[in-house]
Amino acid sequence: MNKVFRPSFFHRLEPDYSRPLFRPDPDTEAEILFLLKGLYGAKKAAAVLTEVKRIMAVYYAHKTDEMILWERDFDPSNRLSEKDVILITYGDLIVEEERKPLKTLAELSRQYLRGVFNTIHILPFFPSSSDRGFAIRDFKQVDPNLGSWDDINDLKDDFKLMFDGVFNHVSSKSFWFQEFLNGNPDYNDYFTAYPAGRAIPEKKLKMLLRPRTSDVLTPFYSIRGKELVWTTFSPDQIDLKFQNPRVLIRILDILLYYVRRGADFVRLDAVTYLWDQLGTTGAHLGQTHAIIRLFRVILDAVAPHVALVSETNVPHCENISYFGSGADEAQLVYNFALPPLILHALHTGGSDRLSRWAAKLENPSPRATFLNFLDSHDGIGIMGARGILSVEEIDSLRDRVLENGGFVSYKKEKDGSQSVYELNITSFSALNREEEDQALQINRYMAARSIPLVLIGVPGVYLHGLLGSRNDIEAVIQEDDKRSINRDVLSRTELVAALEDRCSTTSLVSRRLSSMIHKRIGEKAFHPHARQRVVDLSPSVFSLLRFDALSGEEILALTNVANTPVPLTVDGGLFRSAHSSLRNIINGMTYALPQGGLRLILQPYEVMWLKGEKDRELA
Repeated sequence: MNKVFRPSFFHRLEPDYSRPLFRPDPDTEAEILFLLKGLYGAKKAAAVLTEVKRIMAVYYAHKTDEMILWERDFDPSNRLSEKDVILITYGDLIVEEERKPLKTLAELSRQYLRGVFNTIHILPFFPSSSDRGFAIRDFKQVDPNLGSWDDINDLKDDFKLMFDGVFNHVSSKSFWFQEFLNGNPDYNDYFTAYPAGRAIPEKKLKMLLRPRTSDVLTPFYSIRGKELVWTTFSPDQIDLKFQNPRVLIRILDILLYYVRRGADFVRLDAVTYLWDQLGTTGAHLGQTHAIIRLFRVILDAVAPHVALVSETNVPHCENISYFGSGADEAQLVYNFALPPLILHALHTGGSDRLSRWAAKLENPSPRATFLNFLDSHDGIGIMGARGILSVEEIDSLRDRVLENGGFVSYKKEKDGSQSVYELNITSFSALNREEEDQALQINRYMAARSIPLVLIGVPGVYLHGLLGSRNDIEAVIQEDDKRSINRDVLSRTELVAALEDRCSTTSLVSRRLSSMIHKRIGEKAFHPHARQRVVDLSPSVFSLLRFDALSGEEILALTNVANTPVPLTVDGGLFRSAHSSLRNIINGMTYALPQGGLRLILQPYEVMWLKGEKDRELA
């Protein structure tokens, strides 16, 4: 198991140039040059390579001797294990008077999360002008309203950390864009802009894949006059122009700065749209994949403990392209198909769509896997399920979410029409109606939550998902933002009171989910790269066999997605090894496994994790 070091062992505050400078090995340098030639041509590539090597040397000079020694023994194939579970949160979802939110997060994380989660993904904690942190004004500063870099380091003492690399765009209020408007020649080519009078063929604009309904070109007045500037997501989020190699160099510097500041994972936000080019779809372009490969080869050379995580809310077949070969792009890919498929299963009481998709799910290599999640700060993305669920099934999900008090965000299609892009709702409200019995709601929710915990990959849980939060309609009204429905800011006092009230939904959900996670992280069969096989036992039961080849341990995970009891028979022949008994690690019950098979009745939304055992005393 790779050891996690405290930040004091990682990096110096100042570079030490008394040691030999870092120089990439010939193969690494050749790969970097190859990628740069593909992006900028042979003539420019050599000059850009010199800058890339300088940035790598500067980063390396910040590493301590302890860090360098530790990395010599670091094995990337052991980067992840069954113990890896990620909590996803904003830095200020929990607040208290006269205390910075990051300090509050650190204290509560130690008190309630240590031993359950080992990684915390802090959503963008930089100064920002909109989009809840995703319109960044300054990439290298912590928002003073949240805290400081010292507070980030404090969290690092107990958890691995994921930072957001929001590299597609910057805030319109950022220094970079303001200097572009001011005509500073150093920033003239940082953004894709056209004179307002230039005729841009409508057919080229219609070719673009649009994640929003807003126009891709936003008018701004600069010292040069009125210009149309490329804005994929909103008028306040200005796309960076990676065709300019100086932009790439700035971003590479920021990437390695995040590593110096403690990032173990860097989430590449909206990386789908990194390379803006008229006459193309503007998505999944070869240049985008080349930049991700460049990030990867540089990190592998100077910071091999850091993993890239791609965030691409697109159909599954396109989403998994960000693994690259399985060894040269992202080590983790957000499994965007999973949340809508789970929601569909629980809404219909049938696991057919989910099971057929999961039967084909496989890791691309021993060093890359999925980040499995049920909800996010944005809601439940739909794009990952397109081509898996029918249009009618997606429309049914939309209608159910609207009935349960949620909202729907749309994207613009090439023909000008709109289609469902995202369901804005908390995962608890998406699954449950408020008038239903509390126990039924929680059981259904636990059934949904169990599935990302058993699939190949690493589970990620959004804070409001851990708490079983309901829709925050008031925030939607106040902030005029549908996504605010799942971003309720909680008072520390009220949250702790709810956690301590053992009858509250918050307490019941958090304790049951934490218990389930705690049991998961003790089982080698749930290693991200342990084998899996979907088993057909009942149309209403999602049945998955996990098997660890090294230890021989295997677990049959059963989830009843229906609101009715389901009888089924577990035959010993399902397992790879002979077992005399099966132990349900959820509740500790042990059952004999007779020759004719174990007959069970799964109660509505019941979850069983049946681990094969020998010679155990029966309960």
